[in-house]
Amino acid sequence: MDLQTPIKDAGRLYKMYSRRLEKLGIKTVEDFLYHTPFRYEDYSLVSKIKDVQPGEIVTIQGTIAEIKNQYTHRFRTLQRAKVEDQTGTIDITWFNQPFLLKTLRIGEKVSLSGKIELFAKKLVLQSPEYEIINGETIHTGRLVPVYPETRGVSSKWLRRQVATILQEQKESISEYIPYSIIKSVDLIELLDAFEQIHFPKSLDLTKKSRQRLSFDELFLIHLAALTRRKIWEKNLKGYPFSISKFKKNIQAFWQKLPFELTQAQKRAVREIFADLASKKPMNRLLEGDVGSGKTVVSAIAMFLAHLNGFQSVLMAPTEILAQQHYHTISKLLTPFGVRVVLVTGSKKFKIGKGTTSTTGITGTTGIKKFARDTRGTFDTRDAFPFDILIGTHAVLSEKIEFEGLGLVVIDEQQRFGVEQRAIIRSKGKNPHLLTMTATPIPRTVALTLYGDLDLSFLDEMPKGRKLVKTWLVPLEKREAAYEWIKKQIAKGDQVFIICPFIEESESMQTVKAATVEFSRLKKAVFSNLTLGLLHGKLKSKEKDKVLQEFRNGEIDILVATPVVEVGIDIPNATIILIEAAERFGLAQLHQLRGRVGRGDKQSYCLLFTESKSEHTRKRLKAMEAMHVGAQLAELDLKLRGAGELYGTKQHGVQELKIASFSDFALIEKTRREAEKIFPNLSQHPLLEKKLKSMTVQDVSPD
Repeated sequence: MDLQTPIKDAGRLYKMYSRRLEKLGIKTVEDFLYHTPFRYEDYSLVSKIKDVQPGEIVTIQGTIAEIKNQYTHRFRTLQRAKVEDQTGTIDITWFNQPFLLKTLRIGEKVSLSGKIELFAKKLVLQSPEYEIINGETIHTGRLVPVYPETRGVSSKWLRRQVATILQEQKESISEYIPYSIIKSVDLIELLDAFEQIHFPKSLDLTKKSRQRLSFDELFLIHLAALTRRKIWEKNLKGYPFSISKFKKNIQAFWQKLPFELTQAQKRAVREIFADLASKKPMNRLLEGDVGSGKTVVSAIAMFLAHLNGFQSVLMAPTEILAQQHYHTISKLLTPFGVRVVLVTGSKKFKIGKGTTSTTGITGTTGIKKFARDTRGTFDTRDAFPFDILIGTHAVLSEKIEFEGLGLVVIDEQQRFGVEQRAIIRSKGKNPHLLTMTATPIPRTVALTLYGDLDLSFLDEMPKGRKLVKTWLVPLEKREAAYEWIKKQIAKGDQVFIICPFIEESESMQTVKAATVEFSRLKKAVFSNLTLGLLHGKLKSKEKDKVLQEFRNGEIDILVATPVVEVGIDIPNATIILIEAAERFGLAQLHQLRGRVGRGDKQSYCLLFTESKSEHTRKRLKAMEAMHVGAQLAELDLKLRGAGELYGTKQHGVQELKIASFSDFALIEKTRREAEKIFPNLSQHPLLEKKLKSMTVQDVSPD
């Protein structure tokens, strides 16, 4: 067994626990060392029995003089023991742990840590942590680590494994960070960091250990990104697109646009055009809030690909989003003779406006097949021509082939795995790659997560777009809010009501659940209106049906879970009411808010919370004044920490095991050090080896 051994191969005990450990992110032996405590119990005060006082948290070390089970009238058991040292004797009590009589035997020397209680005028140590003294103690008599746990895996069990691994694998823990960096950044050494974060001699040393391990984590992320970028630039040769040759066509496109691009969109287009004209394939991330105009920017890139004789593909995570992209891009590009096609799981192919006729299209076999059976699979090898293919995962089908794929656009790229992104790129020869996201990420974090990509930010909204008025609604104004909503609906508006869960949770009775709230609102509040219900457990067809009815105006109020977070565009929906708003991160609330304000009407976002916390109310109040997603995400980092940055659960955002995305100073420091050492990486074989053991993703040439 070594540090890289998978848990299931590390022996019978670990194999039994492997599934449980996987829930904690422990997949290899080394992962135990990176599973760090979130707090420490201070059992470092070791006292003689004669010196203990009521209320003290102490450790006593002595010999078991007596231990027995005592049965109560409720068929429960007490375990009573007497422990003595050279200064006296004290009573010990545990509850319902009869197995202790087999573990702790008379005459054994034990260490016990807990709180001294006064019971019937006698001092008692109640329910203490215990261990038989056999060398250095790990559960008592020191700062004792408390770990994130899962069912069947306690902190005590984890402590034993970590202590064993540190002892047995000490020689395997080699220092891979160059000593020049350790000295200049003032870091403690790696083995010391592991020992002092798990079994510290002082709390000050835990801080130094966490600082060291956080540095390593961020430093390696930056180095991995630099490595991916280097491989991309060195090994991939792309096809540069001509821009000057098609100036007139591009000018005609600008003039035909029904709106003026924002300065941010113009800047992004310039950056993308510069990439497309380069000999190396573009690898750019376009980040912007919902409604900031990412689709239009991608359409311009796809138009340039078309002018240069290349096909494009746009892959979106949901059918709803794919259909919206299809409608937007068809409207913009079919007037210029661009053939746009939609392919999804349920609707295999849809021919864009202006391409429905088979006249003049060579190889009409596919068209005839399509006309016969719109539900059947369609093989592009049947010679069906298109310039832009838009779809969901369905575009990954091996039946879909491209004659000359020059540009791949992936929307909400974090929703797709590395393998899926590689499959779509492999359908062309080193095509340009543009990925897009509406997930609000602070710029510093984006540079860390996506350091291998060139970044473009759309940080302003299109002109004329009205800000969504946002209010944190006090509990006493709930009924008044409902009455106001009824008046707005009477004017022809539609409403989203968002609940954090699908069904009511026993442990969270106060948190509104979509199914329960739907029934309550339908019966007691909006009985004269039409309500719909949307959540993640509905089948795809059921979701589509509900959304279509909402889009058609047949539903007044859509009660939903955060499944509406991305990709639902209902211009007539002007109000979004969010229940239990405190359960969402500000970034996620901002994305939910983006579901309204899609048309030219004034829109509103109402935040409801039953939390009495002033800190929570202050955080939610920020939504009233701030309307830029990245700024809200950054504020949430400062207020709540990275663990909750993206709300209840956000796909694709890389989790840090030890470091924090809110530590902007350390992020900057590690980036500088990574950039400094990267050109000479080959001179540091241990660091290179450590880096190779990480997954360097999505970098190999196609």
